[in-house]
Amino acid sequence: MKDHHVRVWPSTETHAREDELAWAIAAFATSNPPVTDAVAEMVACRIVDNAAVALASINRGPVASARAMSLCHPRDGGATLYGLSADTRVHAEWAAWANATAVRELDYHDTFLAADYAHPGDSLAPIIAVAQQTGRSGQDLLRAAAVAYEVHVALVKAISLHAHKKDHVAHLLPASVAGIGALLNLPTETVYHAVNQAVHLGFSTRQSRKGGITSWKAYVPGYSGKTAIEAVDRAMRGEGAPNPVYEGADSVIAWMLDGPKGTYTVALPEPGEAPQGILETYTKAHSAEYQAQALIDLAIELGSQVDLRRVEKVRLHSSHHTHYVIGTGANDPQKLDPKASRETLDHSIMYILAVALEDGAWHHERSYTPERASRPETVELWHKIETLEDPDWTARYHADDPAERAFGGKLEIFMTDGQVIGADKAVADAHPNGARPWGWNDYVGKFDELTDGVIAPIERDRFIGLTQKLAELDAADMASLHPQLSDDSIIHSAPTGKGLFDWPQD
Repeated sequence: MKDHHVRVWPSTETHAREDELAWAIAAFATSNPPVTDAVAEMVACRIVDNAAVALASINRGPVASARAMSLCHPRDGGATLYGLSADTRVHAEWAAWANATAVRELDYHDTFLAADYAHPGDSLAPIIAVAQQTGRSGQDLLRAAAVAYEVHVALVKAISLHAHKKDHVAHLLPASVAGIGALLNLPTETVYHAVNQAVHLGFSTRQSRKGGITSWKAYVPGYSGKTAIEAVDRAMRGEGAPNPVYEGADSVIAWMLDGPKGTYTVALPEPGEAPQGILETYTKAHSAEYQAQALIDLAIELGSQVDLRRVEKVRLHSSHHTHYVIGTGANDPQKLDPKASRETLDHSIMYILAVALEDGAWHHERSYTPERASRPETVELWHKIETLEDPDWTARYHADDPAERAFGGKLEIFMTDGQVIGADKAVADAHPNGARPWGWNDYVGKFDELTDGVIAPIERDRFIGLTQKLAELDAADMASLHPQLSDDSIIHSAPTGKGLFDWPQD
């Protein structure tokens, strides 16, 4: 790996653009790196994972709306949409918009946590869309995905966005551009300009994940994928972009991150070095914020051992992120409100612990229904739960050694008779370091569970079979990579209304 030291350059200080982080990202993306068998297998796993959660959310409001918008932009030879026939094609940027929204809606796919937070699988929707529209092969897709994951993981390890209340998709955009650049074998200079453009447009605040969280949280990756594709298109036409976007005197570092004195070290592979970043990422066995994964497993284990009617209070000791983003440290009253949105509830560890303790299980739909959230006994238990930041858990969250990183916590249940029942769990059972690390069969099992009764067995087998031999796929195979559902499984017009793209309206 090569370390790239990044800081703000005063206007009077000159540098070659080869010294810029955006150029380093572009140079890596266009270096045609090798893809190992382990990385190729994990890319296939994540394509299956994304498809599983996309089909499970196919009729939810935000997904239906994004799909309706996309269908207003048809294109012969374009990209396909989850669930629809491969004959239905739309412009790649609109396929990225709809498909990434479908993947993100349930908050149920892969994650990476370090200095910042990420869902690296969000880059797959725009990469696949461009691959389909441009006739790329499965081997091209594998290389592109490996590059996108590598860039995303490198940025998340090095640069904290959350510390400055910036949304984590500011790292998703350059990763997606890098992946598309690798996919198309573009010149380094073209990818460089597209990275600058994408980063310039990629910064937004974390209000999308604060207070009353709405469906925009699901749309953000779709917006990012669409923007990444448009940035690449613009750069391919010979247009430049604001630069240096990271190091400039009025750059994102200078004014949106650590300021003129800020310094970072971003490590990217050397020429010829195989990217491995995807192997440090992990998916979710439960549909909730990642910091809740280990705690759901822990609560399921403890629930049967506790008479919940005799609980006086529950205290969770965990990391800074868990306490301040999904815990009581966020000071969001919505996180304690039975009428809160699903998006808010999946960012409330108090709600999640209460339901997991009571039910001894977690379900992507049943655990979030208004009826489930409003049960009086659940609300009573929910409001007895508090969180605290523990420096030890925060340190483990940010550990350099992947074997030491932990995203769980210690749970203490105080009973009315004075008894205290305590237990801790460092990582989720499905995590690479967990009790039951996930492999190919687990991802396929998740797909089968989430699509049971929805997808025809022959179509299920076709999709799984294609994904298993990704490196062998030609352009024709790639055109039908997304799984299809029978027509009556998808609601095309509801629950979405009409918008500007449908004008004139009936």
